[in-house]
Amino acid sequence: MAEIIFWLTLGVIFYTYFGYPLFILFLSLFINHKIKKGEIEPNVTVLIAAYNEEKNIAEKLENTLGLDYPGDKLEIVVASDASEDKTDQIVREFSDRGVILHRVEGRVGKTETQNQTVKIARGDIVIFSDATTKYKKDAIRKIVRNYEDPSIGAVSGRYEYVNPTGAPVGLGTILFWKYENSVKSRQTRIETVTGCCGCIYSVRKSLYEPLPRDIISDLVEPLKILEKGYRIAFEPEAVAYEETTETSEEEFGMRVRVISRGMHGLWYMRKLFNPFKYGFVTFQLFSHKVLRWMIPFLLPFLLISNLFLVGYPFYTLTFVAQILFYIGAMGGYLLDKMGKKAKLLALPLYYCVVNAASAAAFFRTIIGKKAIVWETVRK
Repeated sequence: MAEIIFWLTLGVIFYTYFGYPLFILFLSLFINHKIKKGEIEPNVTVLIAAYNEEKNIAEKLENTLGLDYPGDKLEIVVASDASEDKTDQIVREFSDRGVILHRVEGRVGKTETQNQTVKIARGDIVIFSDATTKYKKDAIRKIVRNYEDPSIGAVSGRYEYVNPTGAPVGLGTILFWKYENSVKSRQTRIETVTGCCGCIYSVRKSLYEPLPRDIISDLVEPLKILEKGYRIAFEPEAVAYEETTETSEEEFGMRVRVISRGMHGLWYMRKLFNPFKYGFVTFQLFSHKVLRWMIPFLLPFLLISNLFLVGYPFYTLTFVAQILFYIGAMGGYLLDKMGKKAKLLALPLYYCVVNAASAAAFFRTIIGKKAIVWETVRK
């Protein structure tokens, strides 16, 4: 029985991290649903969600104003979720350069702030961004060229994380998003992605659907558009630069909030788990989201079943490898707490932080605890 449990859990874990991406890669060698791209210039609104971003908002606005896109077709709106610092004051200083401040009272959270601000947006395409994200100069042009194809309802750009302090958890974040971007590229080639990068994603305004405030918009809004029969494209040349978190505590807290909102979001969109109607979308959501969130509950079974098999050379080796991995994660955490950097321990540390966050998010979801508002993490 221990051997069966060991191989079943190992198989699911291997499939989640390696089998699914390899299968997607294999399919993409034979399937290529090309997107018709064109050098078009639709009216665009860049919607920047902000809460207490006085340290970042001016630099973000300078970056956005300097993007390569016609000024008469670019609207920049800062959606302030009842900011209590100097964020709104700083944004008003850019009003003579066309920047619009839309303040939402009541501290309603990012999703509801976006819901209310989209109503005043004049662009045919709305690009959602955060105050801490910097765009590559041609990012807007790279995004909007996909909308030449009438089948495209939303477009996600690509995260390029930077780790200025060399924090181990930051290195883990960089490795994860390189992996994630590779998968998204293949998903687009086959048919569609099922979620977007929150700091650089866009939708046709005509397709935008207001969401409940406890729902994560960069996952559920694209799913609502998929439900309407449109594709979601991943544009790897539309690059957003974002700094990683600096400590494992910051990363854990952010991941708990994001994952719990994602779980609420998938429950909200549970009709998409009908494989007879949604096929490839159902397959992607189950393989790339649900199974990944279930990994922390499989890992104890893998370790304990392996313990009962110790004595056989192969199983002794796999048990020792697991123990060393977790020791490495703990060592990385302790060194992180001491302010020391250990790049060799970055991967086990990040892996354990993310899976611990998934477990915490699952229990928060079960008891009905919702994450609506957000706090500024990156300074």
